Amino acid sequence: MYDIEELEKQIRNVPGFPVEGVVFKDITTLLSNPGSLGDTVAHLLKACEDFDYDSIAAIESRGFIFGAVMAVEKNVPLALVRKPGKLPAETVSREYTLEYGTATVELHRDALPSGSRVLIVDDLIATGGSATAASRLVREIGCTVAGAAFVMDLTFLGGGDRLRKEGFDYVALMRVDSEG
Repeated sequence: MYDIEELEKQIRNVPGFPVEGVVFKDITTLLSNPGSLGDTVAHLLKACEDFDYDSIAAIESRGFIFGAVMAVEKNVPLALVRKPGKLPAETVSREYTLEYGTATVELHRDALPSGSRVLIVDDLIATGGSATAASRLVREIGCTVAGAAFVMDLTFLGGGDRLRKEGFDYVALMRVDSEG
């Protein structure tokens, strides 16, 4: 099994993507290495042991990868937090700010049973905008946020503080404390 440090070394930095000044953390290199996805999910599940959750909400698009495997492993429902116009039934939506603009996410109004305790999952947390928006969608459909899980935390962008102000805690396997 890969340890977290070995997994972190598999992530590629792409300067200037999607806009100049941003260093994109590309997980496709992690995913293309046999065993790394399963090991990353195993580490995430272990890190989430203290969260009391019975459902997972995964954020588009890279969060789907980790959230889906986690949901299978835990045998819990999976709800998809998607970009606008991608979900076919009635949705709720939220706009949020990210490090290089704004975006909107949606969730099916009936994605999960009311009262579900939901773990929000994504590949990384930057400003916390998408996770905060997802948490508000989860609450809007009558569920509670049990916590959030990320492969990577870009701590220098302050997203973790934003989530704690939103009223829930999170775990991340890796920390990036500066942009370089």
